[in-house]
This record gives sequence, C-alpha cells and structure tokens, in this order.
Amino acid sequence: MKANENKNGFLFEGVNYKILLIGLAVISLGFILMSGGGSEDLNVFKEVELFSFRRIRLAPTMVLFGFGITIYSIFKNPKK
Repeated sequence: MKANENKNGFLFEGVNYKILLIGLAVISLGFILMSGGGSEDLNVFKEVELFSFRRIRLAPTMVLFGFGITIYSIFKNPKK
C-alpha cells in the first residue's frame, strides 16, 4: 500500500463536495431565474417580460458564475 493513497476511497474531501454543491445550487438558481415569461394568450407578445434584465443578464451570469464555482471545487486542493 502506497503512503500517498487516500484511505477513505473518496476522490475529493468534504470541503470540495460542499463547494461543488454550492456551485450546483447557484447554477440551478440561474436556470430558475431564466424560466417563465410565457403568455396565457398566444396572440400577445410580452416583450418587457421576456427581455427583462433578470432573464437576459442576471440569470446567465449566475449560471456562468456557478460553473466557475464547480470548476474551482474540482481543482481545489484541501491539503494546502
């Protein structure tokens, strides 16, 4: 048995998994903010609702930020 092997068999440590879950929550929140904007009447187009700041700027930024957090959780070395 090598001295460098991880004894518990997990690829990451607990800190990495916590950061990963935070990143996944931020991604989910971004997609939730992107949803909606539909209309009950198919003949009515609600441009203000569909092209709002929340759906065009905030939600995609949160999704990208969440992907950044998850990538950070993969590369983070908790031993340092």
